Amino acid sequence: MKRVAALAASLALGCGLATAATACGDGGQGDAGSASGKVGVVLPLLTSPFWESYNRYVPRQAAAQGVGILPAVNSNSDPSKQITDIDNLLTQNVKGLVVSPLDSAAITAGLNAAQRKGVPVVAVDVAPDKGRVAMVVRADNRAYGEKACEQIGGEVKAGKVVQIQGDLASVNGRDRSDAFSACMKKNHPRVKVLQIPAAWQAEKAAAGLEALYTANPDIKAIYMQAGGVYLAPTLSTLRRHNALVAAGDPRHIVIVSNDGIPQELDAIRKGLIDATVSQPADLYAKYGMYYIKRAMAGDTFHPGPTGHGSTIVKLPGGILEDELPAPLVTKANVDDKALWGNQIGRTS
Repeated sequence: MKRVAALAASLALGCGLATAATACGDGGQGDAGSASGKVGVVLPLLTSPFWESYNRYVPRQAAAQGVGILPAVNSNSDPSKQITDIDNLLTQNVKGLVVSPLDSAAITAGLNAAQRKGVPVVAVDVAPDKGRVAMVVRADNRAYGEKACEQIGGEVKAGKVVQIQGDLASVNGRDRSDAFSACMKKNHPRVKVLQIPAAWQAEKAAAGLEALYTANPDIKAIYMQAGGVYLAPTLSTLRRHNALVAAGDPRHIVIVSNDGIPQELDAIRKGLIDATVSQPADLYAKYGMYYIKRAMAGDTFHPGPTGHGSTIVKLPGGILEDELPAPLVTKANVDDKALWGNQIGRTS
C-alpha cells in the first residue's frame, strides 16, 4: 500500500488511497511501478503547431514518469500509413502504444493488431469507433463546437457564419461539426451556417474559404475547428480581400478557433480573432504517458471522476475516455500563465 501511495503522490493525482481501486475514476488494479519495456508513440501529423507542441511535450512527460519511449513516428495525415506505422512498431516488440488516430474507423485494424500481440494502446485526442484501447485521453469535442457557437452567437444575431470543418472520418470532426450546427439551429435560428469540409488540411481550408468568401462577402463570422492548420490560411484569405480588421471595427469578422496554440493567443491579443478553445497539448502528453504506464502494469480503469480535475466516461462500445478540461480563451484571459500556449516556449 505504501508503494501505491508513493506513486499517487509523485504523480500528484490526488485520488484518495482508500478508494483508489473503486470510487476514483482513474483507479484500477495492479502496480504501475512494474511497467517495463519501450512505448511507441504515433503522431497523426506534424504540419500543425498544435501537434508540434504535443510532440515536444511527449519526451518530457515520458522522462518525468519513467516511461521509456522510442522516437515518435509521424503518420503524415495518411490513415493507411498510420496502420503501417503501428505494425512496424509492433515488430520492434514495443510493450505499449500511444496513438493519435487519424481515422476513427480505419484505426481499428491497428488496434486489432496490437490486441493480438497483447500490447495495450492509449488513444490521444481522437477516439476510435471500435476496438480495444486502455483509455482515450481527450477533451469533450462536442463542447468545443458548443462553446464556439455561443461565442459567435453572442456577437452575431443574424447572417452567414462559416464553419471550417475537420475531417469527418474523425470523431473529432463529427463531434465539433454536429454540436456547432445543432447549437446554432436551436439557439441562434437567424444565423445561416455555411460549411467548408477541410479535413484538417490548410490547402483545403484556404481554397474553400476563398471560394465561399468570393460568393458571400457578407460573412459575419468563422469557426475554425483547428487553428493549428486553419489560422494562417484564414487570416491570409481575409487579408487578400481587405476583410481582416480588428475587433471593435464594425467590419470585423468574428473568428473563434480550437487548439490554443501561441499563434492563436497572439491573434486574440491583436483583436484579429476573438476566442479559441485551448485543447490541452500538455495534458494529452502527460496523461497519455500516465495511462500507458498503468496499462502496461496491468491496471484497469472505471468511469467516474479522476483525481486530476476530469471525468472518465464510457463511450459506445464500452471504450473509456478521460475527458480533460479545455477552457475557452478570450481577450479577458489570454495572458493567463496557466495556458499551455503561454508556456510552450519556456518549457519545451
